[in-house]
Amino acid sequence: MPSSTRRWWILVVIGIAQLMVILDNTIVNIALPSAQLDLAFSDAQRQWIVTAYALSFGSLLLLGGRMSDVFGRRGAFLTGLVGFAVVSVLGGLAPNVGVLIAARALQGVFGALLAPAALSLLTTTFPGGRDRAVAFGVFSAVAGSGAATGLLLGGALTQFVDWRWCMYVNAVFAAVAIVGAVVLLDRHVPGTRPHLDLVGTVLAAAGLFCLVFGLGIAESDGWSSPVVLVTLPVGVVLLGVFVATQRRIRSPLLPLRVVLDRNRGGAFLTILALTLGMFSLSLFLTFVLQRNLGFSPLLSGVAFLPMVASIVTTSTTMPSTLLPRVGPKPLIVAGLLLGSGALFWLSRMEPGVTYAGGILGPLILMGLGMGTAMSTSINTATLGVEPSDAGVASASVNTMQQVGGSVGTALLSSVAGTAGAAFAATGAASPQDAALHGYGVAFAVSSAVFLGMAVIAGLIVPFGRPHRARGEEEAAAPAADTVEEPASAAPAPALVPAIVGQVHGAESASVLTLIDVTGRQVDRATAGDDGRYRLVAPSPGTYTVIVGADGYHPVAERLSLTAEVAHELAVRMRPAVPA
Repeated sequence: MPSSTRRWWILVVIGIAQLMVILDNTIVNIALPSAQLDLAFSDAQRQWIVTAYALSFGSLLLLGGRMSDVFGRRGAFLTGLVGFAVVSVLGGLAPNVGVLIAARALQGVFGALLAPAALSLLTTTFPGGRDRAVAFGVFSAVAGSGAATGLLLGGALTQFVDWRWCMYVNAVFAAVAIVGAVVLLDRHVPGTRPHLDLVGTVLAAAGLFCLVFGLGIAESDGWSSPVVLVTLPVGVVLLGVFVATQRRIRSPLLPLRVVLDRNRGGAFLTILALTLGMFSLSLFLTFVLQRNLGFSPLLSGVAFLPMVASIVTTSTTMPSTLLPRVGPKPLIVAGLLLGSGALFWLSRMEPGVTYAGGILGPLILMGLGMGTAMSTSINTATLGVEPSDAGVASASVNTMQQVGGSVGTALLSSVAGTAGAAFAATGAASPQDAALHGYGVAFAVSSAVFLGMAVIAGLIVPFGRPHRARGEEEAAAPAADTVEEPASAAPAPALVPAIVGQVHGAESASVLTLIDVTGRQVDRATAGDDGRYRLVAPSPGTYTVIVGADGYHPVAERLSLTAEVAHELAVRMRPAVPA
């Protein structure tokens, strides 16, 4: 585990990379009208600039996450950053729409490698305690506010510079993150590299591709389109076969233990619903602000800042304060209920609505709900996974976000369009008012989804904390503040703290000794031929690892262990200078 100060700088690097990936959706959307005028492409081609990114990103996420587990998180992170920067510059230089679409597809490929690696790095850098809640609060604030930030930044760049800078700006973000990653991140080489599940990779990629593609076509051609009627069922069947194969494969692409845990399962479903609702709010409110209230693209981005502020404030304070005490269930349910209330409030918009009177309040309320539920869900979805599964667990989070966005795009656009057309057919409203009515119906559907998910999460996620989550300063103390399970619940299995890693640079056998705070030896191990070792502690607490080998200086490392994950510690030996 990195030192306390260094890991907060790692959080900054991860946050920059995550912001780049998240805002790339909305920042490009804002630039599309100017790009279409410059490159002279059709409306049908314009759709593929958005769809190409969604298809490659969504279909390759699980593969990208598993690759970071197999080949190393640092390497996957850097490869994703460099690739994303290069293809973004290519997109900015695009002389025609074909090159721009190709660049967007490649952005999705490298984003599918980068996003899971970023979250898995966060998972292993902050394995437990209150620091983890704070770190995931910051990460979730970036994720939740990235779409609005993209609207603001994209509007400013398009209005004052050029639409191409909406692509070039990714290279600036990536350059900063690359320098930070090279300086701060340790090389992570998995001790044992499982075989890559080729069958599962093909099934998952094909299934997710069909699902995302079908939902994208449904948005433009309707749900009765033959392409939609074929691709959506095929995608569901392929994903069903994928799940069935994961039970029998020795090294599965997605170990089912990652998703079948009740806490993580509830968290994944919550992320799916949150992303769906966030889409309806950001997309439809953008239309309301610009078409009904007459806001410019830049001013529309500014209008979302109160929501961004409430997301940042809530996600960095509420979960870090309450999650270690009450567990994820109350925070997830409360966040979903707040979001449901905000969306229902927006569904009541009438012609003549003003920003201060009918939009500002729901934006702040939505930010409070998103900040509470999203931070808690991402934290819970990656809590307790083994380091070897961190990448695929993180990819599952991103997959839920991508599928939620795709479902939201198709389902809610269809709902809004159908409701608006039906209202206009009555002849009682102008086209603008009919569109506003359609948005209100879509907001009401989103509100119902949030309310239903609050009920489902309340049933799935158990009371209490899924694992101990004390801060480092409490690690040596008894777990007196552990939340008790209800009397009817089955007792949770005891989790034993462990340290795993590799000794580098020693040609002779390395002996590792684990000592508790009283100086008593509690475990001892000899590193294998490849330098790998494992030490087990009797309980959470503060311990010292002493590593010795003939002809090398001894090394001592002090660690605070929780029972959540196997803590990783890489040791480098230095030859002793003969007297």
